[in-house]
Amino acid sequence: MRIPRFYLAQDLATGTVAHLSGVAAHHAQHVLRIKTGDRVIVFNGRGGEYLGTVSGSDKQGVHVDIQAWETIERESVIDVDLIQAVSSGDKMDYAVQKAVELGVTRIFPVLSERSVVNLKGERARKRVEHWQRIAISACEQCGRNRVPRVAVLQGLEESLRDAGDGGARWVLSPDSGRPLSKMDRPDAPLRVLVGPEGGLTERELEAARREGFSPMRLGNRILRTETAAAAVLAAIQALWGDF
Repeated sequence: MRIPRFYLAQDLATGTVAHLSGVAAHHAQHVLRIKTGDRVIVFNGRGGEYLGTVSGSDKQGVHVDIQAWETIERESVIDVDLIQAVSSGDKMDYAVQKAVELGVTRIFPVLSERSVVNLKGERARKRVEHWQRIAISACEQCGRNRVPRVAVLQGLEESLRDAGDGGARWVLSPDSGRPLSKMDRPDAPLRVLVGPEGGLTERELEAARREGFSPMRLGNRILRTETAAAAVLAAIQALWGDF
């Protein structure tokens, strides 16, 4: 039976007691039905994981005796950043979740001209926090011990200018560019830009080109934005990663 995994944003060490509270405790107690004596794994996103045993639970949460440290890493051998135009509702949640499962290093949500949602101020901040929680949950599920960061929401062109130097840069463009199978092995870090439901505008594509992003496509079919992100990351892992 697979041992349940929990992320804790705190210092962890063998011989100490960790405390699951809030959402994590509720999931452990009421969804997984974890009992005293059950084994669990805890990690704090800094690499490696700790094996522990549940020593009790109460209204304050679930208490875990940390017993052993494991230097296990499950990170991809290729460093990939996803620049993802924000899509509506569950589509963006799906894109973030699958990107984490497929080994993405960082996620940069951006607002583009055809984004169907308009997030600003406090709404934008809360939405980024929501996506970060999805990234954490995906790490708990898939076994990663380092949590990809979801960056502050920016406009597309602002994010492109802040992309930094070095590495390869690709933009998904179904009507132009080379197919992925014809692209050269990318230099790290690779940055991949995926547009929104309606695609990137010509002006946005030109802005991406000016910032060094090479157009590329995934076959002859137009994929939904949430499908495109998962598909390109899976293909990259198959071609150059750890698949």
